[in-house]
Amino acid sequence: MFIVDEKDREYRNGDNGPKYLMQGPRMNFAVVQFMPGQDFRAHYHNVMEENFYILEGTVLIVVDGVSYTLTRGQFIHVEPGEVHYVINRSGAPVKMVSSLAPYQEKDKIEVDNPVV
Repeated sequence: MFIVDEKDREYRNGDNGPKYLMQGPRMNFAVVQFMPGQDFRAHYHNVMEENFYILEGTVLIVVDGVSYTLTRGQFIHVEPGEVHYVINRSGAPVKMVSSLAPYQEKDKIEVDNPVV
């Protein structure tokens, strides 16, 4: 058992990207923030499934070429092997929760971003 306070962790890229509250041993759990116009490179996982739950804002998530616009309170589940791309096309920050399981130290394969 452990407790983590979000304020004690930092986003990967200063004001954006994932802020991991837990990495392994069985799953990753992060708060993710994107400022307007920012994105997360398209990728897929061989083993891990990924979930996003939108806390604030509106975000565009493309899964296997299909675009989904998600807003506060919505959840999306991405299976292993599904290519997914996230971009904030709105005029306001987006904040969401991301979880990945089962934990794999290296399971992210980047691909070309889709045209959206």
